[in-house]
Amino acid sequence: MSEAFSGSGAAGRPLDPAVGGPHDPEHDPRASYVLEPEIVARLTDRILATTGTTVQVHSPIDGAPLANIPQSSADDVDEAFRRARRAQAAWAKVSLDERARILHRLHDLVLDRQAEIMDLIQLESGKARKHAFDEPLHIALTARYYARTAHQHLDTRRVAGVVPGLTRVEVNRVAKGVVGIISPWNYPFTMALCDGLPALMAGNAVVAKPDAQTMLSALLGAQLLEEAGFPRDLWQVVAGPGRQLGTPIIDRADYICFTGSTATGKIIARQAAERLIGCSLELGGKNPILVLRDADIERAAEGAVRASFSNAGQLCVSTERMFVADQVYDRFVERFVARTKAMSLGATLDWDADMGALISADQLETVTAHVDDAVAKGARVLAGGRARPDLSPYYYEPTILEGVTPDMTCFGNETFGPVVSIYRFHDEADAIARANDGDYGLNGSIYTRDTARGRAIARQVKCGTVNVNEAFGATFASIAAPMGGMRESGMGRRQGREGILRYTETQSVGTQKLLRFGPMFGMSDEAYAKVMTASLRIMDKLGRA
Repeated sequence: MSEAFSGSGAAGRPLDPAVGGPHDPEHDPRASYVLEPEIVARLTDRILATTGTTVQVHSPIDGAPLANIPQSSADDVDEAFRRARRAQAAWAKVSLDERARILHRLHDLVLDRQAEIMDLIQLESGKARKHAFDEPLHIALTARYYARTAHQHLDTRRVAGVVPGLTRVEVNRVAKGVVGIISPWNYPFTMALCDGLPALMAGNAVVAKPDAQTMLSALLGAQLLEEAGFPRDLWQVVAGPGRQLGTPIIDRADYICFTGSTATGKIIARQAAERLIGCSLELGGKNPILVLRDADIERAAEGAVRASFSNAGQLCVSTERMFVADQVYDRFVERFVARTKAMSLGATLDWDADMGALISADQLETVTAHVDDAVAKGARVLAGGRARPDLSPYYYEPTILEGVTPDMTCFGNETFGPVVSIYRFHDEADAIARANDGDYGLNGSIYTRDTARGRAIARQVKCGTVNVNEAFGATFASIAAPMGGMRESGMGRRQGREGILRYTETQSVGTQKLLRFGPMFGMSDEAYAKVMTASLRIMDKLGRA
């Protein structure tokens, strides 16, 4: 545990007593942690907010107050964009090599400060420590990838001119300007930064609006950006409800990046289209796993636990539907249920827990409603199925449902919690069709010993990412691979070449020597047309030779 935080552990054992104090450990058997006020003040000072109002946020670990977050207005958004535009004008002149050096420093800072980062992520989100570790890991991978590949993606390149030797054409990548990023609560550190790093690398500035529930993790990210060497004004942060600040951000941005619900994504897409600006949207999912008849059962069961219960199921690419071949169904279900029941549950900053808490009362209410509805209509609970307020105010057990039917809420609607429905299949073509059923298409997984066959089946699955013999990490952690959704799971891609080029405008510059594109030497328009026609035929023949 880092020195920034203190409190009492779930078993009553003292944690780092250097700073702060416990919430009320004698009256609360759960873990209780307090943020040092000076740390909170330093972080919240980065918010551009002049309204004088604050909103108190609480930790889902124990319900204790964490911080009072200053709230921004539309005028503050306007000022944030003004500062960002001024900073971007200077930043665009900084060389790619210097930008890459700063990204490399961020890579090292994030790895050096990972304990502090994970503590804050857990306090704000309630997730298990091993799932919190995914966030600094992902940011380090992202920073390293774009630092190393910047020239590959952004350097000016020559393309063929219409008249060889006389027409020179170059294609430039020009920064769009100021990017608006609206990020979610489920991965508060990585989602706040990962889309913005390639934007900065491409020469843009950022105005960020992190989710209100997890502002502090995002603010720590902004602090680390400055410590790495990025100009402070290049990354502006505003705070407040999306319904109040979303439109002002879209009205001023040159590009919008949003991660969140499909319903909100559609609104943002309409508003962006009205201004003819680009946007990338990573939205909802009802992600499937296919366990084929030749799957390694133990490996599939282990992957299914991670796919379904990482971050208590509050992961855009997590699995909520599982289709298992009849030949291995009983053996797989036995191993999957056993592994799920063996999970260590708890809300603590220690490494002991396999799964942490849900983020809020609203999320707990949704999960509870989905499970209760399914059970009332005949679904069977194979594991879990109940809230655990003894562990944390918003804890729900990892839950496996069998016998889920289309009339149940959780059949086609995203739960976004630790709940997975399992189905038997006899025919692979039918299983693929069922996996493709519905409106979503974010992530899928296939388990088979025949990996070539798995890749062939993956091409039939309508998801933006498909993992063979892995839950989600093979694609998500491979930063060179684009990540995003099909259908109502979104548009655009993060990561890879597409993840940085979305923040640039393509500019073609043509330089012509000697000849001009028009009649010369007194030639008539008709004669010019005949000469050009003949020239095209000659060049075509030469090209075929």
